[in-house]
Amino acid sequence: MSKADQLFKDMCADIIENGDSSEGRTVRPRWEDGAPAHTIKQFGVVNRYDLSEEFPALTLRPTPLKLCVDELLWIWQRKSNNTRDLNSRIWDSWADADGSIGKAYGYQMGVKYKFAQGEMDQVDNALWQLKHAPYSRRILTNIFNFSDLSEMGLEPCAYSVTFNVAKGRLNAILNQRSQDILAANNWNVVQYAVLVHMFAQVSGLAPGELVHVIADAHIYDRHLPIIKELIARPSYPAPTLRINPNIEDFYDFTVDDVRLDGYRTGPQIKGIPIAV
Repeated sequence: MSKADQLFKDMCADIIENGDSSEGRTVRPRWEDGAPAHTIKQFGVVNRYDLSEEFPALTLRPTPLKLCVDELLWIWQRKSNNTRDLNSRIWDSWADADGSIGKAYGYQMGVKYKFAQGEMDQVDNALWQLKHAPYSRRILTNIFNFSDLSEMGLEPCAYSVTFNVAKGRLNAILNQRSQDILAANNWNVVQYAVLVHMFAQVSGLAPGELVHVIADAHIYDRHLPIIKELIARPSYPAPTLRINPNIEDFYDFTVDDVRLDGYRTGPQIKGIPIAV
């Protein structure tokens, strides 16, 4: 069994057995039929993934690597806030008629700031520091910009990444204010595990730990039967991530530069209802 599978199973079981239910309370999210989308949640979930040991893609069901990486590069590399620049349709519910999600996600990554080394955006600053001051304790990005929240289609869920180098290994903490565990948990884990691998490669470092901190880790009421069936499935060994070793500049990566070898999984879950 992969360690990522075990972490996922333990997290889901804890939420189901010990979580706080929103039943009887007024909630914002709604299902497509207009019914309130209630959740059961745990506060302050912390999962640690040692990327030097395995790549944390669930084997209980497949996580689509290339779609995950496409969204990651949409935000971090292309710095786009338009869904027309994205190959998946996961953002359509939060976009306007022109495909824009407002001043969110990629938009915030592209904003220029005055740093000591010159004017650049948050991504370029993090990459610059990893090459020139890798043991700094100030290498981070944060896209929860309060002054722009009213102009965002969705306030950022995964909003901050702190990078830290120790013993020649690149570690990262991903902070997430809220997460739909069934729809998004392993999607985000896979994305930011890939990001750590990419940043490490172009910075002359080895990948280290990814620490995922989720403030509100929740399972929606209509997802509970699916989650229970999912965590009862058998698990398989973790796959191996392969990244094009010839890429030296983060902006040269494409979705075709990554693949998973030996990725054996259970069947995909189709038609997951999404609360908006």
